[in-house]
Amino acid sequence: MRHVKIGWKAYLSISVALLAIAPAPLAGQPLPERPGGSRPVQLAKPRIAPLPEAQWTDEHKQRIAKFLPPGSRPGNSFRTLLNVPELVDRTMLFHNYITQASSLTPRVRELLIMRTAWLHGSDVIWRERVPFARKAGLTNEEIRRIAQGPAAAGWDPFEANLLRMTDQLFRNSFVNDDVFKTMAARYDTCNLMDAGMTVADFASLALLYNTLGVQPDDAPAADRMPLDIPYKVDVPQREATTLKAPRAVPMAGKGANNPRTFGLCPALAKARNGSGYVNQVSMLGKTGRDRDRELLILRIGWDSQSEYEWSEHVGPVGEARKMGLPIERITMGPEAPGWDAFEANLLRFVDEMYRDSVVSDRTWNALKERYDDRLMIDATITPANYRMVSLALNILGVQSNPGEEKLPAVPSR
Repeated sequence: MRHVKIGWKAYLSISVALLAIAPAPLAGQPLPERPGGSRPVQLAKPRIAPLPEAQWTDEHKQRIAKFLPPGSRPGNSFRTLLNVPELVDRTMLFHNYITQASSLTPRVRELLIMRTAWLHGSDVIWRERVPFARKAGLTNEEIRRIAQGPAAAGWDPFEANLLRMTDQLFRNSFVNDDVFKTMAARYDTCNLMDAGMTVADFASLALLYNTLGVQPDDAPAADRMPLDIPYKVDVPQREATTLKAPRAVPMAGKGANNPRTFGLCPALAKARNGSGYVNQVSMLGKTGRDRDRELLILRIGWDSQSEYEWSEHVGPVGEARKMGLPIERITMGPEAPGWDAFEANLLRFVDEMYRDSVVSDRTWNALKERYDDRLMIDATITPANYRMVSLALNILGVQSNPGEEKLPAVPSR
């Protein structure tokens, strides 16, 4: 074999060319900035308009009668959901359990709900819940104090701890041992699950309403979110969210750890089992767009550092590897080399929702180039719903099932 000599300049040119075409090494990247850096932006107009009464069919009227109190008129949030009646079914069944039938006292429910609304900047939810908060015994001064947070003077220590739990779930997707142990000293397993799921459910609704641009209903000034109170989220840095042992030991028997954990609280499990819109109804699953759906789910699982959620969807039970999705690249985020422009925007859609509690006009419009209104609703509920699932799994320390892939490590910044 003859050896050809080349000059150093030619060698350098060839090396640069090879580097340009070589694939970049794939490795997990630091997470996006954590939520709550500044007050979430409230959109000035809806992206998906509430369904006008003139367009209500018997199908829509049946949902109103089923899920709303007799004689009440649906507000903007419910009328927005009416655009997809099946979404009403799957969303409101669990929502009504959380707000009316859980094991928590009405006062605790409203504390958790309204603090979650404040953190996500959802004046829609805040205005809806103020009358219920007053009915639960919260005074106007206490309602304002919810916005001031757990460090405000006047809270009972246990209630302050519940607000800390809410803040930690929002900021860290996790609750540290001190806060959890304080809750567990007074609460049984169903109380603990219901508290975590109350925050998780309303986090999901806030992300959905914010991103769809649902506008607040008219309300007296005293019922509106108090924007004169500075926006502040003060919690410790996140601890490792993947616990080595569950905080709630699953029921004995066969099957996945998720249903066997929530089966410890039968009423919650029954209500939760009716909420499978994303995987059973969404057009992202029915129209050959299941790759898009899995990208949205895995990215919010990564952002939330939910090992169980990640493991379930990667494989071997999950579909992501079977679809040929570049799993490692999902951890790198939308700026990683190799994504086409639309897939990068799907990941960006999730990251903005996670970090800012709302999706920017730029990213929304980028998806609108390919998706109609129904698909935009489905694209929004997918990460919003799996944000809820991730928070619930993380706070309870639900362990991934045997044989499933673990969550990749996050490099330090």
